[in-house]
This record gives sequence, C-alpha cells and structure tokens, in this order.
Amino acid sequence: MKQIYLDYNASTPLAPEVICAMTPFLSSHYGNPSTSHFAATKAKAAVEKAREQVAALIGARKEEIIFTSGGTESNNHVIKNVFEKYHEKGKHIITTSIEHPAIHEPLRYLKKYGADVSYIGVDQYGQVNKEDIKNAIRSDTILITVMHANNEVGTVQPIEEIGEMAREHGIFFHTDAAQSLGKIPINVGQHCVDFLSLAGHKLYAPKGVGALYIRQGVKLGPYIHGAGHENGMRAGTENVLLIVGLGAACESTQTFLENGSRLEELKKYFLSLLTSAFPRQIRVNGHPTDCLPNTLNVSFANRVGQDILDAIPEVAASTGSACHSGEVTLSPVLHAMGVTTEGGKGTIRFSLGRYTTKMEIQEVVDLLKRRLV
Repeated sequence: MKQIYLDYNASTPLAPEVICAMTPFLSSHYGNPSTSHFAATKAKAAVEKAREQVAALIGARKEEIIFTSGGTESNNHVIKNVFEKYHEKGKHIITTSIEHPAIHEPLRYLKKYGADVSYIGVDQYGQVNKEDIKNAIRSDTILITVMHANNEVGTVQPIEEIGEMAREHGIFFHTDAAQSLGKIPINVGQHCVDFLSLAGHKLYAPKGVGALYIRQGVKLGPYIHGAGHENGMRAGTENVLLIVGLGAACESTQTFLENGSRLEELKKYFLSLLTSAFPRQIRVNGHPTDCLPNTLNVSFANRVGQDILDAIPEVAASTGSACHSGEVTLSPVLHAMGVTTEGGKGTIRFSLGRYTTKMEIQEVVDLLKRRLV
C-alpha cells in the first residue's frame, strides 16, 4: 500500500541537503560553541553561518537572529517579553481571531496580569481588514501580532500595510511566519516587522529548532534565563546539530522560492480534479488569490472530515472539524470565517510540498472517488 503525504503544513521531511549539512555534527564536531578551545571552533563557526543563512532568507542582519526551540517559544518570547518590558506604557495588545494557539495561549496567560487583548475578526476568506486593526489601536496599545499566513486555509494577511500602520503609531509589530516562510517571500524591512517567528520543521529542517528575528535597536530581554548565550537573549547551550540543519534549510529555500510556481500549478490541478470528480460538492475555504501556493482547504458536502480521512488511510492530510460523541465541532479558524457546522464538517486540508508529484495527486483523487460512495 503506497502512502502519500499531503500534510506539509503540519511538518516537513528533512531535505537531503539538510541531512548532509547535519551529518558531521553527529560525530566529529561535538564541541560547545561557547567555549574557547579548539573543539569549539567548528561548532561556533557553524552556528554563525546558520545565523547568516536564516537572516538572508528574511532580509535581516545576522545580529538580529536568535535561535530558539521553535515557533512556539519564539512567539512566547515576544509576547510575554514585550508585555513585561513595556506594560507601563500600556497593556493593550491587538491580534486576530484566527491566530495559532502559540499566540492565543500566551495572550490568555497574560490576561491574568492585566493584559487587555482585542481579537479582530476576519472575512469569509479568513483575511483581516487592516482598517479593523487601525480602528482597534488605542493610546495604550503596545503590540500588534498578526500571522503572515494561516496554517489551516492558507490565507495571507496584509502584514505590510499593518506593519506600516504600527510603525506610524509607535507600536511594536510581530508576525508568526512559521507557515509562510519557504512558501512565499518575506522581507522584514519591506514588511515593517519588529519581530518575526519561524519554525524549522515547517521548511524541511528538524523539529525542535526555530528562530526569532528582533529588529536592531528594539530592547527586549531574555525569555529563558541563565548564562549569556545568544548575545544574552536566550540562555542554554546552542543545539548546534539542529541549528546547522535550520541554516541549510533556509539556504536551500532561497532557490526553491525562485521556482515556487510549481506548487501553485499542482494545487490548481488538484482542485480541478476534485471539482470534476465531485461536481457541486466541493467548496474551497480561503482567499482565492492571497493564499499560500501549497494549501488547499476544501469542504465536501454532506460528509464528515474524519470519516473521509478514515476512508483513505493511505493519505496523510488534516481535517478542519472534530467529532466527539456524535457532535461535530469546527476549528476556530473556520468558525471565525463564518462557516456553518453543516457546511464545514466535511473539511479537509491538503497541504502540498517540495516532494509532492502530479501522479500522487491523481492517486489521491482516484482513492476518494472509489471510497466515498
């Protein structure tokens, strides 16, 4: 039984060039990069090379990059640290109703300490209106955090306009780019970003490593306290092996972005096959144009998402609904978009990746046609 992986938004396999870059650090290059003797030389150089590789992907300076354990830590670092350091200026934070739990949960935690959070809604396509963000700004607003692209439906947010607005009002702007990085270009200068979070396992690097961009000149303290690693911004001995993998992934992604139209064409082909196989039974969720090139979120009429996945166990994909004791509940993202339970209960997210083939897409549609009878 051939298995077909279409859940790249959840995690990606390690790219061959990433494995190649990491291999020496599994055996010979074992030194602690914070020490000063010969064993540290190659480890320290590797960490700094990776820092340059990450910075190059987002148009940053290497001094503006710190390594973390992933997107969740990076998000927590920004949100909790900005509140702690700048709460005397204000305690108001603006976000959207469709953010990842790695944003919503830290904000929920800060409410216990007086944080006032405004959750801005989205339209039927999952996109926030920048005017709604503007109208929510107050004199005590200290941070705006809006994801670059949504992990479920793929909708890309107008972060450049939001970033400009935040800069005009003297408000810090953070974007969670874990899902968009490697799929669409981003430049921290062009997008007026003060902070940007990324996760390695979303762009063909290992799990357990990520990075945080902090704009030069912005004063932010450490999230994890201890020795002065990462220029005093993140205590703990650097995980050289994973950092090297992240750097290699960022470098290889530069080339992949230049040829990014392949995924867009594959997604269009996939949708054409689905609509042909299930006429008048497929509805696409997400923005028709401002959308990640690899993400296809569709609702099958009169179906339940988990039942669909159970019918095609050879295929790895995700559902936008959950069924508990016969009750179907939609994901918060679909709910925020105004999708009804009846209309969204048959939702499946297919996310394509670097190694997805046209033949695999054909096989998935064939399986669906045979099993959904």
